[in-house]
Parts: sequence; C-alpha cells; structure tokens
Amino acid sequence: MSLIKAIFFDQDGVIIDTEKDGHRVAFNDAFKEFGYDFEWSVQKYQELLQISGGKERMRHYFQEKNLFSNMSPDELTEHIKALHKRKTEIFISLIESGKLPLRSGIKRFMKEGVDAGLILSVCTTANERSANAIARGMLGDIQFQFVLAGDVVGKKKPDPEIYLLALEKTQLKPEECVVIEDSRNGVLAAKQAGLNIVATTNIYTENEDLSDADIVVTRLGDAGEKGELKNAKKEIDFDGILHVEQLLKYYAS
Repeated sequence: MSLIKAIFFDQDGVIIDTEKDGHRVAFNDAFKEFGYDFEWSVQKYQELLQISGGKERMRHYFQEKNLFSNMSPDELTEHIKALHKRKTEIFISLIESGKLPLRSGIKRFMKEGVDAGLILSVCTTANERSANAIARGMLGDIQFQFVLAGDVVGKKKPDPEIYLLALEKTQLKPEECVVIEDSRNGVLAAKQAGLNIVATTNIYTENEDLSDADIVVTRLGDAGEKGELKNAKKEIDFDGILHVEQLLKYYAS
C-alpha cells in the first residue's frame, strides 16, 4: 500500500511553460504600454527567475538599473503594483486565448491522480487570478481540493511556507505528499517542508541544480511527446511517460 495521499503542483513551468512566452511577454507588453523602452530578454528573464515573485523581480530590476529613483519607497511600491496588475491582465488574456498550451502529460497525470483517489492541489507564488484562470479554466474538469496562490503566504519559494500551509490544510504528513516542481527554488522549498519531489525541467531550469528531487524528468510525457529521465534516487521503469501508479509504487517503500 502506497503512503502517498496527495500531489501538490507548482504552476509556472510545470502546468504550462508560462515563463518564456507567457510571463516574460506580458511583462514586456506592460512596460511598453506604460511608455517604457526597456524590455526583458530571454537571458535576462532567466536571471530574474532566481527571484521568486513578479513584483519582487521588477523591484530588483528597477533597483539594479537605478530606475524610478525619484520615487519614494511607497510610490515605487504602488507603481510596481499597477504594472503588475496590468501584466497579469495581459498574461490571463494569453492563457484564455489558448496561446499557452498545457505541458505534455500534465492533464493525463492529474486525471490519473483523481482516479487513484489522491488529493490534488496547486501551490504557486503566481498571481491568484492567473492561477485560477488555469486551474478553474483550462483545467476546469480536474478537481483540485484547493489552489494556493499569490500573497496567501508572506514568504516566496525557496521558503517552504506555501508547502507548509498545504500540509496544514490537508492535515497530512510530509511523507504522504508528492510535489511536482520545475525549479531549484521550488525544489528547495519542497525539500525544506520534508516532501517527496518530482521535478520536470524546462528551457529555464534544465541546467539548474535539481539534485534534491527524487526524480527528474524533462516532462511527464504523452504518447506523442515523451520525456527523458534525467535522474532518480532509486530505480524506476520509465519509458518516456510518468504515471501516477509508478509514483505510488516508487514511494511505497
């Protein structure tokens, strides 16, 4: 009998490859609408992804480039909020337009989790509106027990606060839960919470240190787009498609 009773999903980079062609594009469009001539390149955004949270990334970048130095701290905070609000509206429109498809295997994997009687939830530091647009919209036929997003916690990943809150809400032990993450910050957060971890890499995280994850694959995989096993702490029979049943057996011991 498997010990696993719940699966917690990160959003950006796990459910959808949102970063490169989603969030980055939305940030740049918001900057342009506000009349600014700077934009974030693919490489620059990769650097900024080491900072969790969109508002936090903007603040870091503005300070790094000495932008808006004429604003008081309170004025800068309000300006960042306004920029982020518009960026979120643009991002949600990208989601609703269908321009950002789900990652290979994610919906199949979620359905398998539901069929296995597991608790499913989304735990992300992404904006609550964008999280619900995905979880309640694109994945509306998947039953999530809860969606934790945005400012529901005071500290962003790699702090484990969001996963500790998920454990509190489910009343489960860490060893009874698996997290699906994609980044080093997410893996570190899950590790500090004592959770089991599966990492799925993407263009921004494929070279990050994800060694704390129990299993690392390039994607969960489907018949038409299989994944590659990058690392596993013990043997797993992976043929390019990771199934929930495999995870239940993997963690049974």
